Amino acid sequence: MPFLDQLAGKGSIRRIAHSFPAVTWPSQATLLTGALPEQHGVIANGFYWRDRCEVEMWTAWNKVIERPQLWDLIRDRFPGRKTAAWFPMLSKGCGADYICMPAPIHKPDGSEEMWCYTRPQEFYGEMLNAIGHFPLKHFWGPLAGIQSSQWIADSAVLAAKKFQPDFWYIYLPHLDYAAQKSGPDSPQAMKALVDLDEVIARMFAQMSGVYGSPGEVIVASEYVITHVNHHVCPNRLLRQAGLLSIHVADDGLEYLDFRNSKAWAMVDHQFAHVFVKDSDPGVVADVVRIFSGLPGIAGVFAGGDRQVLSIDHPRSGEVILVSEPDSWFAYYWWLDDGLAPVFARTVDIHRKPGYDPVELFFDPATKSIPLDASLVKGSHGAPAVSGRQQGALITSWVSGSPDGVIPDTSIAAMTMEILDRQWTS
Repeated sequence: MPFLDQLAGKGSIRRIAHSFPAVTWPSQATLLTGALPEQHGVIANGFYWRDRCEVEMWTAWNKVIERPQLWDLIRDRFPGRKTAAWFPMLSKGCGADYICMPAPIHKPDGSEEMWCYTRPQEFYGEMLNAIGHFPLKHFWGPLAGIQSSQWIADSAVLAAKKFQPDFWYIYLPHLDYAAQKSGPDSPQAMKALVDLDEVIARMFAQMSGVYGSPGEVIVASEYVITHVNHHVCPNRLLRQAGLLSIHVADDGLEYLDFRNSKAWAMVDHQFAHVFVKDSDPGVVADVVRIFSGLPGIAGVFAGGDRQVLSIDHPRSGEVILVSEPDSWFAYYWWLDDGLAPVFARTVDIHRKPGYDPVELFFDPATKSIPLDASLVKGSHGAPAVSGRQQGALITSWVSGSPDGVIPDTSIAAMTMEILDRQWTS
């Protein structure tokens, strides 16, 4: 990545100690608040709302973050300064002055129309006329590619020309795809680095043209994807133990029964929240017994033990499962693939009660997603216990020891410090 290497050469590059769980929503909430999940409340890429017995994956609004975020801090400390939130996953309804976030319109017939949530509301229409719709099919799934990150960068430049915000937060997701599908050290993952570096270089050049200078820059990894060769299906194990209940629908297929299950798991890459009905201590003990010592599982944390992971929050499952760095959790609950729900074979990030990286794979013969979790070659989320699980923090200025490691909880404060120097001098 020659452009980022040049940026690091002029400033600093350090390792990031990622807090648990190192997945998109919690990591971004931590970067924005400087707080841990037990404080900001974002415990996964989705939530199980116990009062409604419903899972919400990838659709929550900003109000779920229970701590002030960088745009809130900037507004309070620097009245009049304008901020932009460009694609952080929980930005809908946040306190930034300018926002862009995909928000497809779901129609009653099951189809969807592409749109983005923007502030101001009419700005997506202007972007649509200038650069076309956000390429949602390239944002996730078997067609995921550089097109989505390129559109995000191009749309940010359009917003910069029109509004000239003083502070930007831009999320470019491209490095997720190939590393999970083919492995973090694969030729495909190496090409993704090259492609993204070119997008970033072009965006920086255009931003410099708008502002007259590149400004100060922080580039931060959300997490590190590690090679995996093993997976665990917690819901199948809970079902075999008689704790998970199944509902057979009119189509004859099996669906997870949240309301009547004594225990079930919302999985998310390399960790899982196991929700226990009525927090029954006997069932909690059964869950701990079932998973303790199993291959691929590094730890089982129940009740107060969740404090070790800084995820002891009311939204968390009664039991947290953590995988080994070379393993991950699949959401499957059926014991016969012929009884899997229809959405299991489709790209459907909202109806699946957990994250499904197998959506990256598409079988042209069946025109569907295979039900083979062994295809996945990369994952993330487990506690960063080794250097290979630590990402990079690049700053355009010299910041601390180049060999130092910085907690991701410190990056929000670092950002405010550089803004203090810039805007109060």
